Amino acid sequence: MLAHAHDRAGRASPILAPMRDDRAVTSDPIALQPDGALDLHEAGDRLRELAFLHDIAQLATLARDWDELMRTIVEGTTAALGVEVCSFYLADRDGRRLTLEGTNGLDRSQVGKVSLAWGEGVTGRVAESRQPIAIEDVTRDDRFSWVRGFDVEALAGMLSVPLIWHDAVVGVLNVQTREVRRFSEDEIEFLRTIAALLAGIIEKGRLTAEIEARLAQLTALDAARAELLSVVTHELRTPLSVVRVYVDLLAEAAASESAADAASDWRTAADDQLRRLDRLVDSILASVRGEGLTGLSRAPFDAVQAVDETVETLRLLLHPHPIRWDRPDGPMTAIGDDARFRQVLEQLLENESKYAPIDQGVSIGIWRVHDEIQVYVTDDGPGVPIEDWESVFEPFVRVEGRGRSRGSGIGLFASRRLMTAMGGRIVIEPNGYASSRFVVALPAG
Repeated sequence: MLAHAHDRAGRASPILAPMRDDRAVTSDPIALQPDGALDLHEAGDRLRELAFLHDIAQLATLARDWDELMRTIVEGTTAALGVEVCSFYLADRDGRRLTLEGTNGLDRSQVGKVSLAWGEGVTGRVAESRQPIAIEDVTRDDRFSWVRGFDVEALAGMLSVPLIWHDAVVGVLNVQTREVRRFSEDEIEFLRTIAALLAGIIEKGRLTAEIEARLAQLTALDAARAELLSVVTHELRTPLSVVRVYVDLLAEAAASESAADAASDWRTAADDQLRRLDRLVDSILASVRGEGLTGLSRAPFDAVQAVDETVETLRLLLHPHPIRWDRPDGPMTAIGDDARFRQVLEQLLENESKYAPIDQGVSIGIWRVHDEIQVYVTDDGPGVPIEDWESVFEPFVRVEGRGRSRGSGIGLFASRRLMTAMGGRIVIEPNGYASSRFVVALPAG
């Protein structure tokens, strides 16, 4: 039956009161003596048992989550049987192992870790036989399987019953005592009744928890896919900007015979950007199919060549700004995805075209620092305020009042995602001239 206590907030909370050990279970709610006299003692025990079963069922169905359901079961059963320890093992979906899901007298840190095979120990035998097992003293019974670091040697008596739902064993409920104890038939039947009552509640609770976990997984997957779609789609802007510049130059060349030779080169460069657009569209389709950023390679490539070709590709886009880039004499091998690395550099240089002050220089450099190949991009402007050095890598964040801002606030977020996915990093640091610079780094090959 239920008593009431008060928690720290002053709210009344139900507590399951322990049952008498000398109760007798009869087939009728009210037992009669041979002479027809009412046995009030047995009737009182029977009513208390019925009240307990009602109360534990109500508390179990009101549990807010799986952990609270487990606590309700073990605490209620401990009180009902007048024992020191109660533990519950949940059967896996394949019916091969039983995993500890709740306990109140043993090491709670082992919940979810301790596992027994079907047929192993008392718990496994109960699941396999579908019958209860009562042991007066487990220290003298070979069927008991000791779990080092979990079981307590001071415990002796044990009663274990299966939980069966729709003809399938869904778990095993164990109670243990410190003293040697011979469990009566009434106690065995009472624990079986509790197990039968809880089996459906537990299975439905597990189904609910699994559905909620799956829903959370699908929600996270959908959010990641939408995020990735934004990242890849944003990458379309840079080649479109370059193509636009070449189209403008071709239009000027059409009106001038002197530019005919250069027009062929411009057309080739524009075609290269259009082919890059095709590759980016393929990336978008891959993200929609759920492939995400998992396809990025981590292979050696010449980072010097990647930087040099990227600078040349975007030189026209940066035409208002003097470009300071001195290509090193030899190659520098980095480990990562060459194409994605170039996309990150293109994003940084496109940012310079938008944010660097007009006619101010843009500097690009590359070096090896310990086990990293580092590339920096900076300009002669004031740079990114130090308080925004991390926030600019968040989605849809833009620094107000910096240059001719016309971006979406997704580019740097996309760049960090790409660098992380290929095992690198991107940060902002001081450039030594009271300003800041972007640094992208990959492991050296």
